[in-house]
Amino acid sequence: MSRTILITGASSGLGLAFLKHYTSQDGSSSIIALDASPLPVETHNALKSSNVTFVQTDVTSSHQICSLAAKLSNEPIDLLIHCAGVRGLVPEVVKEKRGDVAAAETMDVMDHSTFTRAFEVNTWGTFNVVTSFLPNLRLSPNAEVVILSSRMGSVSANKAGGGYAYRASKAALNAVVKSFVLDVPEATFLLLHPGRVETKLVDWKEEGAISPEESLQGCLKVMEGLTKEDSGRLVDRFGVDIPW
Repeated sequence: MSRTILITGASSGLGLAFLKHYTSQDGSSSIIALDASPLPVETHNALKSSNVTFVQTDVTSSHQICSLAAKLSNEPIDLLIHCAGVRGLVPEVVKEKRGDVAAAETMDVMDHSTFTRAFEVNTWGTFNVVTSFLPNLRLSPNAEVVILSSRMGSVSANKAGGGYAYRASKAALNAVVKSFVLDVPEATFLLLHPGRVETKLVDWKEEGAISPEESLQGCLKVMEGLTKEDSGRLVDRFGVDIPW
């Protein structure tokens, strides 16, 4: 089935894994890949003759995203996979205590710029992308929007503290998507926690982190079973609901 698929955060981590999957498995579809960073050279070269259009753009920029949406004004988007995000770690602490994620997001070290940057990318970036491409989604008879969230955005699941910027920005993201579900009932929205994945959100591999490819398999299975009744759910990569 021919579809138009838009993927954000497509240059690394799960976004790149989704991009590679759909280019190899879904040759009849048109894929639009977005990221603030360029694609890896090997990926870029492999996709030169494919059905992929890569646009280097910042999801937090209203001008850039709206300009791109205007160029695609008559094209339906059937599936939007939003992977762009940041981890909300204080840069100076990351340099001083490399490998210690928890130390870089405590109450004592958290600062204004780290906090606001997390909200700008994780929360505003999501709102900016979805609202900008909403006309395209409405052109599709069965539009689906899959947004990578996190268990750390669950208020009731917070048993460890810390993680201030990331937790807050993902909790806010969840609230934004809940409103999308009510305001845009013609589209199906899914908040998907992919697990602790080895991505560029952190400069080193966290303990217990899985590869993007391993996470992808679970995510795809959940997405393939998505129905209209699932709109607004927050689930992990096994399809298990996560409490708000």
